[in-house]
Amino acid sequence: MTTTPRHSTRAHPALQALAEADPAIAALSLWCAHRDGSDTRTDGATITYGPDFAELPFHEQTGLAAHHVLHVALRHPARLAGLQSRLGEGFAPDLYNLAADALVNEALLLAGHALPRPAVTLTGLLSESLGQDLAPEAALAEWDVDRLYHALAGRASGPGGAGGKARTYARERSFDPDLDPSPGGAEDAGDVEEAARWRQHIARAMDAGRQAGRGLGRIGHRIADIPEPRTPWEVILRGLLARAVTVLPQPSHRRPARRWIAGVAEAARTGGPTPGFEPGRRPLTDVPRIALAIDASGSIDDARLALFWGEVTGIARRMRAELHLMVFDDQVRVRDRVDPTQTRLSLPELPRGGGTDFRPVVAEALGLGAAALVILTDLEGDPGPAPSGLPVIWALPDAGRRTPPYGRILDLSA
Repeated sequence: MTTTPRHSTRAHPALQALAEADPAIAALSLWCAHRDGSDTRTDGATITYGPDFAELPFHEQTGLAAHHVLHVALRHPARLAGLQSRLGEGFAPDLYNLAADALVNEALLLAGHALPRPAVTLTGLLSESLGQDLAPEAALAEWDVDRLYHALAGRASGPGGAGGKARTYARERSFDPDLDPSPGGAEDAGDVEEAARWRQHIARAMDAGRQAGRGLGRIGHRIADIPEPRTPWEVILRGLLARAVTVLPQPSHRRPARRWIAGVAEAARTGGPTPGFEPGRRPLTDVPRIALAIDASGSIDDARLALFWGEVTGIARRMRAELHLMVFDDQVRVRDRVDPTQTRLSLPELPRGGGTDFRPVVAEALGLGAAALVILTDLEGDPGPAPSGLPVIWALPDAGRRTPPYGRILDLSA
């Protein structure tokens, strides 16, 4: 019986060379699993090296090994799996892989590594697809892979859109996807701990690189894509809604409290004073309502709408509440009651175009007596005055530094 070697013989010399060429990458490589395989790819924390890797010149082998180590350290396979789970069929894995490769390659070239040519780069991708001409340092400091993916996937279907231009650039550079989703699937609460561990690994590795004065350690502080330990936004949303729809027993003057009945009986038996009336509690018969509003204005693209609808169906499956869906631009265009018992919910035909006005949505949520209002939007419009007694959650695909005058922001890119 043959067994699979625990370490890659093909990559061993290149990984040894990284110890001298780039102490930061070399330190990170110790936390990766290296295996020989049929092709060169990254899957979770495992890197496989195929025959194509062995055919490269040695300096390109070293750069390509560093490329895959950085994919693992930045947790691209796990993040890909998480976004794929949320978007479902609307997810474009080739564009996510392209964004991840462009970021990694730009960082490695800036750190002095050689890569197999032609290679996609972040500056090249931004220039060709989004019309942005940035210096490498500025591009790495501004963009992370999730933000870049949403920017590219917004109009991926059209050849003249960002996604179409990105795919043209990828073909011209002979781009070949090299990421597989993490075997663990979508990110969850336990994944937060894994992100925290990798951030610690990266911090220690960058310290070693800075002290050595070469490699990734010289420029690592500029990389905006370094993962941060943070609670996934799905968990935050679930907690916010759970608190909002919690219904406490209310006083009812139609039925006395048991304590008062006992006090009256005791007063009659002993001849003491009759206690003042004490109301009982009304049974919990009211079903809380959640209003879910989808911004379908001209500024919301198909990829973001798919993300929004994924959240609507996710909430419908998890929450025991009456769910009311509203689709709006400058007024409410679609109103629907969502049945949480349905296992598959179809996105209704959405009107597109127009401006954005949040006031009609807020007014309808107040009229429904909603316990909470979730607005899935890019926040390009006037929020209006704060509604009294209605918790508002603004769910944004890329919150950045935007702050509405009221409510809680939930960054869907977190």
